[in-house]
Amino acid sequence: MKSVIHRALLLGSYIISLILLSACSPKFDWRDARGNNAPFSILMPGKPLGDSKDMQLEGINVKMDMLAGEVGGISFAVGSTKVDDASKASLIMEAMKKGMIKNIQGTPETTKSAGTDMLEVRGKLRNGQPVMLVGRFLIRGPWVYQIIMLGQEKDMKQDVIDTYMTSFKSN
Repeated sequence: MKSVIHRALLLGSYIISLILLSACSPKFDWRDARGNNAPFSILMPGKPLGDSKDMQLEGINVKMDMLAGEVGGISFAVGSTKVDDASKASLIMEAMKKGMIKNIQGTPETTKSAGTDMLEVRGKLRNGQPVMLVGRFLIRGPWVYQIIMLGQEKDMKQDVIDTYMTSFKSN
């Protein structure tokens, strides 16, 4: 009788372990990533690539650094720029938001999730494909950040959004 109970407990433990392991999706392979020039860290799926681009936001010349990757049909990106004039940081942040919304011809909604203010935008790509953008736009000292996810709404699972968005830390 004891061996039957013992086997049942082992089998139950084994099944629970399999369920818990399957819940941790290996497709996202979360890794700690850090900005090349900006002081931040974030969990990114897979190994992100970095790039920099000189651009104008609201007539202000900025150097935008990007750290980005794509997994499971979702693009993950962090954009950062250092602002020399602190009085222009909010202007630059708003220009980032407007640009992202315009890129997908979207309609914004502000939501709260996992204790953070996020922008949700439903829109479409140039080819007409419907997409959803989830983003956070932040000012930390002289730095302005945009943390975004972009993909089809069906792929944007809340646990993935929460993991990514709440892992951002400015150093």
